[in-house]
Amino acid sequence: MSKLLRGILAILLCTGSLCCAQDLTVAAASDLQFVFPEIAARFQKETGHSVKLIFGSSGNFFAQIQNGAPFDVFFSADIDYPRKLEAAGLTEPGTLYPYATGKIVLWAPSSSKLDLNLGLQVLLDPSINKIAIANPQHAPYGRAAEAAMRHAGIYDQVAGKLVLGENISQTASFVASGGAEVGILALSLALGPSLREKGKYAEIPASEYPAIEQAAVVLKSSTQKELASKLLAFLKTQAIQELMRTYGFAASNVAAAPH
Repeated sequence: MSKLLRGILAILLCTGSLCCAQDLTVAAASDLQFVFPEIAARFQKETGHSVKLIFGSSGNFFAQIQNGAPFDVFFSADIDYPRKLEAAGLTEPGTLYPYATGKIVLWAPSSSKLDLNLGLQVLLDPSINKIAIANPQHAPYGRAAEAAMRHAGIYDQVAGKLVLGENISQTASFVASGGAEVGILALSLALGPSLREKGKYAEIPASEYPAIEQAAVVLKSSTQKELASKLLAFLKTQAIQELMRTYGFAASNVAAAPH
């Protein structure tokens, strides 16, 4: 078969019913970096469609989507970003789905002598030089960390020791690599394989910071809206909800968008 004929056949296949399975491109908050690859693998096994995952800070993704970034679905760690995109007409109507509530923890390496059971007051320990949190300007986990420290009445005392990660994943790397003695991280990362064996953690009571309500939405610019909606439906299944719980996510307290 000539190159011309092969080219024509490829075009026909990709414009007709025989087209190969298409990928979804998903912008996902960094706290999903351990659980979402498993979700994507299960989704591909069930549907034959693969999911390309790009992890980062919710605030940065929000800005990128406003500027036309070619994502199909946005999984935000802050429900306000999808809501703002929805208000701007940049999402597919009725697809906003509050998929989980995140939790924050104090985390330190296993070798640390810090008693994390003291709660946030441990951050006043004079042996601590650096405290890692996500940048509150971009990351909801950073805003939650700041709120918790203010609630505990220690923020002004420790503010000079804060080192800011661009997202919660980078924040975790700071502590795991020794760049900070302690950090305030997402529970989902503390339970993930790269940190679970390296450190210890203590949950910060949810009453000490605003709820980290997380939501996903299909973007108006997506060329895969039907498949993207299938992914959101897949997340609502009992098996995936149970998987999310094993990674430290609680069910959302926010009602889903009406259909």
